[in-house]
Amino acid sequence: MTTLVTGAGLVGTAYAKEAAKRGEKVVFLDPIPREDYLAMRLGGSDWEQITDDVRSLPAMIEAINKHKPETLLHTTGLIGKRAGNPIHFGYDLNIGGMMSVVEAVRLTDVRRVVHLSTFGVYDWRRTSEVEKMDETFARGSGAAYSNSKAAQEMILEAYRIQCGFEAVVLRPGNVFGMGHFWGGSGGGEKIHSLIEAGVSGRKAVIAEEQTMAFEYVYANDMGRALDLATTAQNLPDGATYNISWGRAITFDDLVDAIKATLPTLEIEITPGTPPKNRMTPLDITRARVELGWEPGYSLEEALAAYADEFRARNT
Repeated sequence: MTTLVTGAGLVGTAYAKEAAKRGEKVVFLDPIPREDYLAMRLGGSDWEQITDDVRSLPAMIEAINKHKPETLLHTTGLIGKRAGNPIHFGYDLNIGGMMSVVEAVRLTDVRRVVHLSTFGVYDWRRTSEVEKMDETFARGSGAAYSNSKAAQEMILEAYRIQCGFEAVVLRPGNVFGMGHFWGGSGGGEKIHSLIEAGVSGRKAVIAEEQTMAFEYVYANDMGRALDLATTAQNLPDGATYNISWGRAITFDDLVDAIKATLPTLEIEITPGTPPKNRMTPLDITRARVELGWEPGYSLEEALAAYADEFRARNT
């Protein structure tokens, strides 16, 4: 079996590590050569990269016809402020990429699309209305990124209903692990900076805006959620799942968890834009019940594992 993955980044490789355990080949489609990163993350497992753009429908169809994947995992996109700077480029990639994916699936024999959405898809202007956000909560906060992810989900839904293929949507908290952060993950880059500073003995410099409470998920747990989303049978139509620890983690909580492993960590906060309130947690009940997924790592365990991997790769 083969999975075609758009985007050769942290999330795609997290899935590929799980797929390798099942003996499955993963083919990445990404316009930027990432052989060094893929080799670091995946070693000698069975993978291949096609250097092309997800927005190219001919490239997508050629990849599908050549490798015959049963599943297409769509991870490509710009994150956070990068999706709106400039907005036409962010939407060209985020919306144009999704249109290419669903058209390619419509024209081929791909059985299932697993789409990487985000907890940022929710309308954070309304979170005070609920104690927890489940998958039925309103989407689209008005921000370029949030609205682009809501549009992606609705495009996928319309194609799924009309064309009859299977689709699973995952809405993770901020995914952290050994990434390259090209897509614009400010939260992932923040945790990387904290781990790097703690291991190297340097001071971490963090922008005030990045001291908000946040939902997180460790890349290894994210990979397992994607593997379940790819292989699970008899999922409901329009299966959609929140993936995180199911609680808002404050910046102080995050730092304390890192210091459990890296006690000499020093941090400097640079004044700037005040952080937004993101204290309303995600409800991950549906992922537990339907997917059989829940976090395998505690926050402290995940950060300790990240620090160990960072040391192994950089010392």
